Amino acid sequence: MILGVEEGTKKLSEYIKLDKEYEAEVILGESRTTADQEGDIVEECNVSSVDMIEVENVLHGLTGEQELPVSAYSAIKKDGVPMYKRARSAQMKGEVVEDVPIRKMMVHEAKLLDVKFSHQRQNKLILHIRFKVGSGTYIRSLAEEIGKRLGVPTCLYSLRRTKIGEFALNDAKEIDEF
Repeated sequence: MILGVEEGTKKLSEYIKLDKEYEAEVILGESRTTADQEGDIVEECNVSSVDMIEVENVLHGLTGEQELPVSAYSAIKKDGVPMYKRARSAQMKGEVVEDVPIRKMMVHEAKLLDVKFSHQRQNKLILHIRFKVGSGTYIRSLAEEIGKRLGVPTCLYSLRRTKIGEFALNDAKEIDEF
């Protein structure tokens, strides 16, 4: 988290526009209503035959500008209403929001850091991926796109922002250090 104090608060809105870096874990073999662990399972499959070379190729193919749907559970507004409010309202009625906005998203890098079998989820793979992206890129959208390109259901398992602009998590200080 970037903390602004006194005159520094005026700069905070500038940081939102900067490139970001994330480390994400993406589950192959499971999709959920929210595209992350908060939602209900929609589809599952065995992914023991997924080829890691194909995974690497899919990640390489994600670099550059992508036009992808934004998650129905994002904070982005459509007709003045946040998408997550629409999605939760639809969910209460047993419906699903289908008309999500498509956005241009910039992916500078999508690098596979590790792969492991899930001990809790039988026959599921967890991909540990570093994403370097432009502002306005939704990692849940990238996770779903990976699954689409591999032909298997996917969802985001965990997400951690490690860098925004020049500010890296490794350089962060504890609040009591100030």
